Amino acid sequence: MSDTRPAPLTGLKIVEISAFVAAPLGSMTLAQLGADVIRIDPIGGNIDANRWPISDDGTSIYWASLNKGKRSVTLDLKSEEGQRIATDLIAEAGTLITNLPARGWLSYENLKQHREDLVMLRLGGWHDGSPAVDYTVNAASGFPIITGDDERPVNNAVPAWDVAAGLYISNGIMAAELDRRSSGKGQEITLALSDVMLATIGNLGYIAEVQATGKTRGALGNGLYGAYGQSFECADGRQVMVVVISNKHWRGLGKATGLSEKLEMIGPLLDVDLNTEGGRFEAREAIDAVVRPWFAEHTLAEAEEALEASGVLVGGFQTFEELVNDDPRCSVQNPLLTEIDQPGVGRVLAPRVPLQFGGSTVADAVAAPQLGGDTESVLSDALDRI
Repeated sequence: MSDTRPAPLTGLKIVEISAFVAAPLGSMTLAQLGADVIRIDPIGGNIDANRWPISDDGTSIYWASLNKGKRSVTLDLKSEEGQRIATDLIAEAGTLITNLPARGWLSYENLKQHREDLVMLRLGGWHDGSPAVDYTVNAASGFPIITGDDERPVNNAVPAWDVAAGLYISNGIMAAELDRRSSGKGQEITLALSDVMLATIGNLGYIAEVQATGKTRGALGNGLYGAYGQSFECADGRQVMVVVISNKHWRGLGKATGLSEKLEMIGPLLDVDLNTEGGRFEAREAIDAVVRPWFAEHTLAEAEEALEASGVLVGGFQTFEELVNDDPRCSVQNPLLTEIDQPGVGRVLAPRVPLQFGGSTVADAVAAPQLGGDTESVLSDALDRI
């Protein structure tokens, strides 16, 4: 295990009042970087308290996984007393992350009266204020139309916009904290989940592509747009993904398969330059036809060994079970992962924040609290200082 060093955000205190993925992930990222994060939920838990997957005894593995290293407080947030206590905790911390409607007692205007330099980040759905979740935002993004291999839209199982929003949240809080330290002023930060999607679509060139060319790409299955990449079935029935980006990769594909001469014939036949990514993309179907029989004659292990030895980017498809049970990259051999005892779930691998500072990891992963388990200690410690 790598040596650890003091977490960089030690001393920063944050209150979180939220649910689902993006906001909890953002505040957990900050907690893993050393911030003291107090998550406030209504008594009995918020809407995500029992969300699947769950353990045999009904504990939400989902909730535990997104709240590692935080402290948990439960309050009757519908009562004036509960709102007053929550307001005091927010004022004492000085930073709030929420995805709840910012009105009434939870509005920035109200909370700022209790802490002048308050930093508050609020996550919403659509830019106009209407509600949205990852999968409804994704449906509008265009990506489901080009995912898969036909015209049926396929929503990605990864909540990509939630994950990206969570990282924007952590970045936004750190930027506002740096500004507060220099200016002495707080501020309200707003973030729309749909804008996270639009920013990503724009940053990857999809918006400009449509405006400049009048069209965009179609569904390619596991093909790689603009370069050569494809999945193949191996002799043992396993699937493998092969990606060729550079000319070195291209030469390596020919070397590993022993098909260099046949692959070189494709360029003149189709009048494309196979020394360019675009040329290989145009010739992708011919390349597929030449190399596919080689994969059918080799097991996944044999194909990976030969391709890796020749410098080709390659990865075998595997299930979650295979990743967790058989892949050494998902084990304590990887400095990212550490074992924790998670109440209600058991002894499991948990990731630290995937950053190293000066070659060292930050502190080990810490189990998520039990819902409301820190209420008494937080209220007695924090409110005594107010």
